[in-house]
This record gives sequence, C-alpha cells and structure tokens, in this order.
Amino acid sequence: MKNYSLFFVSMVTCLVSFASTTSGIATFYTKYDQGKMIVTVGDALWDNGTVCGKMFTMTCTIPRNPIPHQCTGKSLTIKIVDCCPGCPSTIDLSREAFTIITNPVASIINVDYKQYA
Repeated sequence: MKNYSLFFVSMVTCLVSFASTTSGIATFYTKYDQGKMIVTVGDALWDNGTVCGKMFTMTCTIPRNPIPHQCTGKSLTIKIVDCCPGCPSTIDLSREAFTIITNPVASIINVDYKQYA
C-alpha cells in the first residue's frame, strides 16, 4: 500500500507541475547591459511590471522554422529584467540564454515556461 501511495503522490506532483506551464514564443537579442542570463518580456507577461525581477524556467518545445533538431532538451532558469513593448514574441532572451535551450540558427522557437518557485 505504501508503494502505491508514493506512486500516486508522484503522479499528481508531475501533473500539477506540467499543468502549470504556459506556452509562448521566444527569440533572442544581442544588445544588453544587465548581465548575460536575462530576458525581457512582452506586455501580456510583463503585467505592468509584476514579473520584474522574478525567475522563470523555460524549455524549448519546437522550432518555428524548418531546420530540424534545434531544441537542446535543456531547461533554463532566467530573470526577467524589462518589458519589450510591442515585441512580437512572448519572451526575448539574451543570446547566451537562448543558446542553452536551442541552436541560435532557430532564431524563433516555441517554449514552455513557468515561474520558478
């Protein structure tokens, strides 16, 4: 019985963790002065600055261009430092951060992200 309870708790934890991610679009930029592992976000995620300074984890899910095998399979924890008003993507990563989760040739990718607890 003990093993079944542990299995059930593990499964529920995985489902809750999976369910709390949000999908978005990520690109990268090359001019910044606040460190290398940073991100700016579009207006909707920025939410009048409520996420400024918050840490988020994200993973590349699929490239948005036809070049195959671009996602590295790695996750990234990154700090939101600014808003990118009118940006076409949800998330605009520094180039160094972008290259951890995908090949920069991708230039634009789909990501799953959630606030780091």
